[in-house]
This record gives sequence, structure tokens and C-alpha cells, in this order.
Amino acid sequence: MNQSKYLYLSLMSLSLVIFAVILQQVGYQGVSFLPCPLCILQRVGYLGIAIFCFLAASFHLLRKLFHVLALLSATYGLAVAGRQVWLLSHPEISCGIDPLETWINQFQLAKNLPWLFKADGLCSAKLPAIFGLQVPEWSLLWFAIFLVILLFTLIRKPSQ
Repeated sequence: MNQSKYLYLSLMSLSLVIFAVILQQVGYQGVSFLPCPLCILQRVGYLGIAIFCFLAASFHLLRKLFHVLALLSATYGLAVAGRQVWLLSHPEISCGIDPLETWINQFQLAKNLPWLFKADGLCSAKLPAIFGLQVPEWSLLWFAIFLVILLFTLIRKPSQ
């Protein structure tokens, strides 16, 4: 994959985090989308993809390493988003005030950047759908797209 494609993936991933912060701060259809612990962990996955793709674009000699790390970030995010989608489809199993929330909110990042990393919401909260899908479902879709692109470009033989 060339430098511009890595930068494009990095910007796309970063844009999704920015969109999540906008939903949190501004809301949608009069509802504020407070991030739950699983939402915060998904943001970490998106930021991992963004950072590692940016580094892959910047350092040609370590490109393969950063590509694999971006792929691992996408896999991690897919697993977390999958868990949250599963929770949404099983409303009888609520994570509620999860010990994970306390653990995440104790990190210095959550204290210094609460607008980005502080978990306040419930993982199983049904919020207004955006174009027919809940936010965790969109997140699952985007992580799957990143995963497929990164996996395909990793195993594909470079053209001569």
C-alpha cells in the first residue's frame, strides 16, 4: 500500500473519533450520546489505526510493522464493537455501571482528556439510530472495513 492510502485510512479513522466526540458533545435528535466503557475502548482502536497508519506512511522501513499494528488495532476494535452489538441485541444482559468504567476513568488520559476518554454511558443503552443503525453497529461495520482493507493489502503481492 502506498503512502497516500495509509494517510487516507488514518484520516478516515480519526474522522470517526471526531464524529463520536461530536455526537457526545452536541448530540443527535436531541439526545446526547454519552460514551460507555466499550465506546471508549473502540475509540482507542480507531486511534490505534489512525496512529499506526500515519506511522506506516511516514516510515517506509517500518511500514510492514506499523501495518500489522494497525491490523491488530482493527481486530481489537472489531471484537469490542462486536461485544457491544451483542449486548444491544441481548437487553436482558446489561453491563450497567461496569467495573470497566471505573478502571477506564482512573487513567490519566481520562482525567486529562475527559471529553475523549471518560466513560459515562451505559453499554446497552438504545440511542437513536443513525441511517438505520445504532452507533455500535456502525462501529462494527467500520472496523470490519478497516480490517478487510488492511488484511487484503498485507497479503496481496505488490505489483511490479
